[in-house]
Amino acid sequence: MISHSAPESARSLLSEDAYQQIKDALNNFLLIPGDRFTESQLSEQLNVSRTPIRQALFRLQQEGFVEVLFRNGWRVLPLDFAQFDALYDFRILIETDAIQRLCDGRSPGVLPKSNPQLQALSEVWLTPKAKRLSEAQQVSQLDEAFHCAIVEAAGNPAIARTHREITEKIRVIRRLDFTRCPRIDTTYDEHAKILRAILNQRADQARMLIKAHIEVSQLEVRKITLHQLESARSQPRASRELAEG
Repeated sequence: MISHSAPESARSLLSEDAYQQIKDALNNFLLIPGDRFTESQLSEQLNVSRTPIRQALFRLQQEGFVEVLFRNGWRVLPLDFAQFDALYDFRILIETDAIQRLCDGRSPGVLPKSNPQLQALSEVWLTPKAKRLSEAQQVSQLDEAFHCAIVEAAGNPAIARTHREITEKIRVIRRLDFTRCPRIDTTYDEHAKILRAILNQRADQARMLIKAHIEVSQLEVRKITLHQLESARSQPRASRELAEG
């Protein structure tokens, strides 16, 4: 275990590594809403001193994942589905507005078929089925990039920044949408339809398609999340160790 006397750069790397491991544990429900734990417990499980653990936890507290309990360690906060629903609604407003701007030609004076960001998306999503990716994490990252690129292509940096912040906040549940192969294939099909509608400047169709796409994903994610939570709660705490065996 590296001590507090390690160089600043080493401590920073340890803190970042601890942050990623704890966040992965939260995302994978090794730590579930309501769980209480101490810095010493995480320090032992991750084989890291308490200082980087504490730094990682304060960062996760700012992001709304955990809370500190007065003289009693830490607690994983409940999933706030009302907040997730509000963020999904906001996301729909932003993305449908971006599509309208793209189809109207209001984004930096470039028509959709000439927009370099949309051309790049075409190379990823307008591809034969045989060339589609099947690994969940890769597709999840590409999915985020697809939606962010549409907003960025509309040409308003402030709106794009807000959209990226929303994307970060819902990532904890959104990534679950790609744990099943049918959803991966569906995402490819739906993204292709949305993109073709934008490229052909069919704004109403594209707006309708992306709204339905986001709403279905939202419902699927909630079902998966609730199921995973119930499964995790049925497992003994000892079987949910953070450190790899």
